[in-house]
Amino acid sequence: MRTMTLRELYREGCRELASAGVPDAENDAWLLLNHVFSISRAVFYLKAAEEAGEEETKKYRKLILERAGRKPLQQITGEQEFMGLSFLVTEDVLIPRQDSETLVEEVLKDWQDPAGTEPMSVLDLCTGSGCLGLSVGFFWEKAGRPWHLLCTDLSEKALQVALQNRDRVLPEACRERVSFAQGDLFEALREHFDVIVSNPPYIPTSEVEHLMPEVKDFEPRMALDGEADGLAFYRRIAKEAPDYLKKSGRIYLEIGYDQGEAVSALLAENGFTDIAVIRDLAGNDRVVKGRFSEEEKKDV
Repeated sequence: MRTMTLRELYREGCRELASAGVPDAENDAWLLLNHVFSISRAVFYLKAAEEAGEEETKKYRKLILERAGRKPLQQITGEQEFMGLSFLVTEDVLIPRQDSETLVEEVLKDWQDPAGTEPMSVLDLCTGSGCLGLSVGFFWEKAGRPWHLLCTDLSEKALQVALQNRDRVLPEACRERVSFAQGDLFEALREHFDVIVSNPPYIPTSEVEHLMPEVKDFEPRMALDGEADGLAFYRRIAKEAPDYLKKSGRIYLEIGYDQGEAVSALLAENGFTDIAVIRDLAGNDRVVKGRFSEEEKKDV
């Protein structure tokens, strides 16, 4: 049987993914080709008529079959770019998404000139892959700012992924600044933080089954399901976070597009001020942030 050329193999991948109803089939077929052959588009155009290797062809077809089954591309390749960094992705963590970069960018903007010389302490609650906290740490390290990060998650497997991502994205010299704790939200904690970041489960239970197959069938349900109204974790975080924040500490919560008003109200009810809703690049509400002080705590 004649070996296919690179062009023919790519076109075959496009057809398979399109017939399976995969969104953006041509792009995914290309990304898998790039993953298997380590080939740029420029080189592809130069060598498109050359025969593809037999082993590479088998591997490519296998990955195309997985993607046709709606397995997320990032779980197939094992990585996803976030804030310009390459994060390890497995079925045990949510896939980092560009929308979440809004939260990291907001933290970096608010804390450009932190007072004092003490290390900034950050808690990444429901850390998953660790993309939020580790990105903050990476850019503070780059800016020469002292910091410490604690990543927590209920899932031991998620923490193992976050640990691998620590070693993957951070320079070796600063990896000891990151620690990990397993527990349900704040239960494993005994310290206070300048900053809390979190992307908790926020999809109402009834809506989970209506998500795309890539999400509902492959990403961890415990990281998606926010119970009946999607606000269960925000209620707990808003109530408990003040006990773990330093004076004038700040919290940054990723939210669903229609949860800005409700989450803002929860923070206000629990003594937070300077509450703001931040939109992502698509114009959707994406982050709610607030500040807390000991004086406000006494008045609550």
